[in-house]
Amino acid sequence: MSKEIRVRFAPSPTGFLHIGGARTALYNWAYAQRLGGTFILRIEDTDQERSTPENTAQIVSSLKWLGLTWDEGPEMGGAFGPYIQSERAPLYSEVLEQLKQTQKVYPCFCTPELLNEKREIAQAEKRYTGYDRSCRDLSEAEVEQLTLAGTPHVWRLKLPLERESVDFEDAVFGPISVPMSQLDDFIILRTDGTPTYNYVVCVDDVLMQISHVIRGDDHLSNTPKQIMVYEAMGAPLPVFAHLSMILGSDGKRLSKRHGATSVDTYEQEGFLSDALFNYLALLGWSLDGQTTLMSRELITTHFSLDRISKNPAVFDPEKLAWMNQVYLKEMGAAAFVAAWEPYLLSDGLATSEEIANRQSWFESVYPLVVERIHTLSEVNEKVSYLLSGNYVELDEKSQEKCLQTEEGGRVLQACLSLLSNQELSWNTASIESALRTLPEQLGLKPKVVFQTIRVAISGNMVSLPLFESMELIGKEACLARIERVSSR
Repeated sequence: MSKEIRVRFAPSPTGFLHIGGARTALYNWAYAQRLGGTFILRIEDTDQERSTPENTAQIVSSLKWLGLTWDEGPEMGGAFGPYIQSERAPLYSEVLEQLKQTQKVYPCFCTPELLNEKREIAQAEKRYTGYDRSCRDLSEAEVEQLTLAGTPHVWRLKLPLERESVDFEDAVFGPISVPMSQLDDFIILRTDGTPTYNYVVCVDDVLMQISHVIRGDDHLSNTPKQIMVYEAMGAPLPVFAHLSMILGSDGKRLSKRHGATSVDTYEQEGFLSDALFNYLALLGWSLDGQTTLMSRELITTHFSLDRISKNPAVFDPEKLAWMNQVYLKEMGAAAFVAAWEPYLLSDGLATSEEIANRQSWFESVYPLVVERIHTLSEVNEKVSYLLSGNYVELDEKSQEKCLQTEEGGRVLQACLSLLSNQELSWNTASIESALRTLPEQLGLKPKVVFQTIRVAISGNMVSLPLFESMELIGKEACLARIERVSSR
């Protein structure tokens, strides 16, 4: 019978959810989904100085927004909790006592000053600068005497000196071998009683029965140390799969200088969670090397560790924006209005009641704007003139070029006369048919005529399609706008 698949995403709440962390979470989630396993969320908040409840809440919110729901963890609970590291201190103490009983650890009384002095001497002599194990063979009497004297000490893991290397098979990078000469008896408990990362992460993974550790390759250097902790605990090793880092377009590690790096920011900017999910999945994994647009179902059905690339992925904001526009085009009018509503409310362009009462009107905006946007946050700027009633703000340059001219005045008067006709049906086709007669009637180029009307209606020379806009604005408001600018 195969081992149960149990994977975890273990963010540190020292900031919001980074794009790299989101990809790691997605790969863990997709792997569990495909194989019927368990996806666990564990909050690693042992860095008490920088970890905050606000960051934890934001990480949880971002994961939910991406659709990466967990089977065990905060809010969900589970049989292997607590799922927040700061609440697991008794478990770390219990395992440490077991390691003491099996003599897999020892106290080290070397002061930081002494260790630093030894390190500097080793550097000057071009020798190994790791801990020299000077406290490893202290007698029980010496240890007791120092302890009774209240001498500060740490606890170090006692590595097997007879071993030559730490060897493991990484599911992405293949066989990896690290000479034991590169490892020292590292600290697992500090003088202040706090455990170190390489210790607690192993205790958590062992007690939570994690089968696969899928994480960024910045943890690759930690893996040999962690294997030593697993072995000291007498626990089987999980499968390790390290993901190559995500780079910016300049080939350097993705950071704020490349633009937004947190999931929260992309949500605020109006990216769709399905689009970001799709894009993140492709940052290091592929279905067949060609397919770009994929549903969550397709990704999870085919996700596998053997198709994860060893090469770093490059984050391309333009490609993400293109992909988001594709998803916007495919979502349909009703879903668009639902996704757009928070932005309308935020900018005060409409209330929820107004949107509900005029649902079909708001849906009519969708085909006009969707080809002209890449994110939902761009919509309001392009459509605000549709919702401004009888008054529209005029762009100064557009006004000067199109309205403050003799031709502009003639166009506006003729336009008013045509549109005031009581027999004119107020729909796109009728409005266009009537206004198309103006260029010949006035002896002006169509561009001059329609640009003038566009500025009077929208306030700018650039807008959504003119005739469709006029239908949505309504006859009364359109006439009021034209009258206002023609009388200036």
